[in-house]
Parts: sequence; structure tokens; C-alpha cells
Amino acid sequence: MTAPLINTAGIWAIYRGEMARMRRTVWQSVATPVITTVLYFIVFGSAIGSRIQHVGGVGYGAFIVPGLIMLSLLTQSISNASIAIYFPKFTRTIFEILSAPLSFGEAVFAYVCAAATKSVILAVIILVTATFFVPVQILHPVWMVAFMLLTAVAFSLFGFIIGIWAESFEQLAIIPALVVTPLTFLGGAFYALDMLPQPWRTINMLNPVVYLVSGFRWSFYGIGDVGVGTSLAFTGLFMALCLAVLWWMFRTGYRLKP
Repeated sequence: MTAPLINTAGIWAIYRGEMARMRRTVWQSVATPVITTVLYFIVFGSAIGSRIQHVGGVGYGAFIVPGLIMLSLLTQSISNASIAIYFPKFTRTIFEILSAPLSFGEAVFAYVCAAATKSVILAVIILVTATFFVPVQILHPVWMVAFMLLTAVAFSLFGFIIGIWAESFEQLAIIPALVVTPLTFLGGAFYALDMLPQPWRTINMLNPVVYLVSGFRWSFYGIGDVGVGTSLAFTGLFMALCLAVLWWMFRTGYRLKP
């Protein structure tokens, strides 16, 4: 009897285990994004929104909704995927995964799908919460879902790389805290790039998060700082780069094997 080409049982076992971890902390997982979203609307929507009524013809409170969702997607995708692979390394159970009848692609697929699923669930919770504060319009719902899924998968792959690279909990948190979150705040999550003076507007075009936020906001309101094609191209390129790095890590055993 020939073995199946894809180990669906192994993939499902990893995916189910990762999702069970989220269910054990469901109140924390749900309450945190809801409270954070409410605080953002109080601080940014009320305080700043009282001075900036509209941005690109969209009310400021509604304008920041895609940025809030993108901020959650980026941070949660990285966090979920990085801790998923780092914890087995920390507890020395990574060898069970490496010796299991799972290919590199199957293991990454299972972990990344679980991390992306959790991130998308939180993003949807934030979107629903936002509708209680501001009128949210989604002009291109298919593209909105596509951008959400692509971003969640791409940054789950990036988080997986961080989890393999990290050798301590400090290293695990340093890139999301010191790189990703600042880039998100600078990437137009809460303002349009044309509100920046030169040369900062041109410099900020080097920020990769600009392309993600812009494409995602376009799917809501039909406005963006860069073209939607450019946003999609960047997301695809970033995902391909992460896959190449992960392939090299598993092929060489980088920080996975002694």
C-alpha cells in the first residue's frame, strides 16, 4: 500500500493543536483586540478626529479602520507563528516534529495556516467592533478578503522565520516591537502619506508597510497612497522571499538541529 502524497493527518494534527491553544485563551484573545480598538477610537478617532474631519473624502474615524486591522494582522500573524515554532525549540520537542513523517512544506503549511487563521479571526473581530463606532464601507469585499488573507499568510511566514532565528524570548519580541510596529505607525495606518511634508513623504515610500496599508484601504474606500497592483506585487514578492528563506532554513537545519 503506497503512502499518501500529502500527510493530511499530520497537517491536521498540528493545525488542530495550534487552534486548541487559542481556544484555551479565548477570552484574552478576544478581549484584547476589542479593548485596544476601543482605545484607538477614543484617542485617535475622538481627539484627532475632532481636528481632522475627513481624509480623502472619508471620515477620519472610518479612515483609520483599515490601518487598525492591518496593525493587528501584522503583529498577530508574526506573534502567532513565531511562538508556535519557538516554543517546541524552547522545550526541546522540535525533534519530534523534525523526525515525524512530515515534509518541510507540510509542517510550514500547518503552522502558517493556523497562525493566519487566528490572525484573520482577530481582524474580523476588530472590523465588527469598528462598525459600532463609525460607518464602515467596503467597496471591494473580494479584494478586502484577498488582502487580509495574503497579508496574514505572508507575515505568518515572516513570523515563522523569526521563531526559528530567535534563541531567546527577548529576540522573539525584538523585531515585532522595534521594527514592525513602528513601520506600521509610519506606514500610513492613521494618516494619508500626502499629509507628510517632503522629504519624509518620499522616504516613507521605502516603508514596505505603506503598500500593505494602501492596498487594504483601497479595498474599503477606493483610495490609496500607491496603486493596488503595486500593493499586490509587493505582498507576493515578500511571500516568495519568506518561502525561500524558510526552504533554506529547513534544508540546512539552521537553528533547528544541533
